[in-house]
Amino acid sequence: MILCHRSVFFYLYGRKGFLIMIKVILKDASVIEVEEGIQIIDVAKKISEGLARQATCASVNDKIVDLRYVLDEDCNLVIHTFESDLEGKKAYWHTTSHIMAQAVKRINPNAKLAIGPAIDEGFYYDFDIENHFSDEDKEKIEAEMKKIIKEDLPIERFTLPRDEAIKLMEEKNEQYKVELIKDLPEGEEISFYKQGEFTDLCAGPHLMSTGKIKAVKLLNLAGAYWKGNEKNKMLQRVYAISFPKASQVEEYMQVLEDRQARDHRKIGKDLKLFMTHPLVGAGLPMYLPDGATIRRVLERYIQDKELELGYSHVYTPSLATTNLYKISGHWDHYKDDMFPIMKMENEELVLRPMNCPHHMLIYKSEMRSYRDLPIKIGELAHDFRYENSGAVCGLERVRQMCQNDAHLFVRPDQIKEEVGKVINLIFEVYIKDFGFSRENFKFRLSLRDKENKEKYIDNDEMWNTAEEQLRQILKELNIEFYEAKGEAAFYGPKIDIQIQTALGHDVTIPTCQLDFALPERFELEYIGEDGEAHRPVVIHRAILGSSDRFISFLIEETKGNLPFWVCPKQIKILPIADRHIDYANKIKEQLQKQKLRVEVDSRSEKIGYKIREAQLQKIPYMLIVGDKELESNTVGVRSRTDGDIGAMSVEEFIGKVC
Repeated sequence: MILCHRSVFFYLYGRKGFLIMIKVILKDASVIEVEEGIQIIDVAKKISEGLARQATCASVNDKIVDLRYVLDEDCNLVIHTFESDLEGKKAYWHTTSHIMAQAVKRINPNAKLAIGPAIDEGFYYDFDIENHFSDEDKEKIEAEMKKIIKEDLPIERFTLPRDEAIKLMEEKNEQYKVELIKDLPEGEEISFYKQGEFTDLCAGPHLMSTGKIKAVKLLNLAGAYWKGNEKNKMLQRVYAISFPKASQVEEYMQVLEDRQARDHRKIGKDLKLFMTHPLVGAGLPMYLPDGATIRRVLERYIQDKELELGYSHVYTPSLATTNLYKISGHWDHYKDDMFPIMKMENEELVLRPMNCPHHMLIYKSEMRSYRDLPIKIGELAHDFRYENSGAVCGLERVRQMCQNDAHLFVRPDQIKEEVGKVINLIFEVYIKDFGFSRENFKFRLSLRDKENKEKYIDNDEMWNTAEEQLRQILKELNIEFYEAKGEAAFYGPKIDIQIQTALGHDVTIPTCQLDFALPERFELEYIGEDGEAHRPVVIHRAILGSSDRFISFLIEETKGNLPFWVCPKQIKILPIADRHIDYANKIKEQLQKQKLRVEVDSRSEKIGYKIREAQLQKIPYMLIVGDKELESNTVGVRSRTDGDIGAMSVEEFIGKVC
């Protein structure tokens, strides 16, 4: 809590005046008294020299600022370091992005600067240059960056009025910076950072000098359209990262190597799960037989779970008129993410981005009683999002997706119980059935940004009620959560369950959303116990999310070693010679009667080759059959994880895996 008063202490300051003291509340709630007008870097020194050395930026009353920021009143202060949080890392990386831009300008003075932000891992800078950067250029840039770091140039912040800021950038022939300044709202403070001969337009924060950066690594090169608009010029983007220790660079490169090994696009290609083709289009993957099997298994699994919990499944069209989305609010708040209108006779049709409007109409198709509720409508539905070609990625981000979607129509008194059931289902699926750890789950309560009237339906009472309901439900269920402003759906707040992946990323797959808006817009009703019409509440929920994204997540988590029950080929029978093929096929028939997915490798190859290939295909079990197995009516069992298990009868093996 910010102090609402100033405690002022007067001390004799030489013989000429008094020193005014202010109170500063630190992150641990301790309070220190410091002189008015002190820089944050000097506050850090008062706390400890070690903190001052490690500090990268600070938050004053939740506002991110430089360490050179001056404190002139009582405040809350958090000092960030590289190790403490993402804000600390971003200040470190943003400073390094300026060092990279300075290095490029030294090597190529004609290069034009665009933007160079810190991102969740490292930073990038976009340049307009005559020729494409090469790997040799990367080495030169990195070497020049190390020189700038060694020079330990002081970094200074200054501000200019709009006209002077534009003039400065025009004199430097930086037209992209001029455009950025002109895009800023009138009255916005325009700040710059200077280090040596280099000056860049930037809001900050930045470190105190270039020498604070200890280790840097340029990663990869890419193209990027100016402002992300494919109608604009293609710029050259350089990705990089920096750390306080050289050893951290080595560790990070090992992480990248592991990511490449886990990349679902690589594994999907190696295992022949899915493919893409330019004639089909970007973001439109095609599932091959084994990939289709994985998807079919997962979709049947989740639908069976839902049937056990009283869900009813429907099929609805992928097309609808624009009028449907005008009623739902998608047209006002989501149109930019929808594909263009298709005009046909007297209708305007669009590919649907979500299924909720269709399900509202299904609910409305007949009179409902309070005794009917909750009504749970589920669907494996194809939705379409208008993604730029540069944004799509394998199965993770696509233009057409299959959503495991459902809408629960409930009475107000049923909200808590039904949200609790959704959360229990999420735990059952992810922890019990897929084996993820509860510690890997984080709950985020996603709220609206009250100031953004364009993004969200404008109804304060509805939003306040819905947000508080979800907040109280999470508290009553004793679930720890954090709140994120601006992350809600346009029609209501949501609980996003974030799972930490094997790569250390937090991804949102299951969600649970509370919606008072669409029932109002579609005039949904049920007849209450009092005989009067009442408005239901809708719970939107997705357990697997999109099938495509869940499969990409599962592949990367397991490195393609999928759970036995999900594997497209669970067992491969490997006859040693042609005379063993008939026996192998008889075993295959026995196993298929148990609904197991089996294949016989009847090629005239050596058994060692067949085993190695089956291992590369990540087959859970290999059954080796030769003369010995034929005579004893057994199979030699080899596991993907445990190697050679030994001989057993087919019945014993079935008992082991079923």
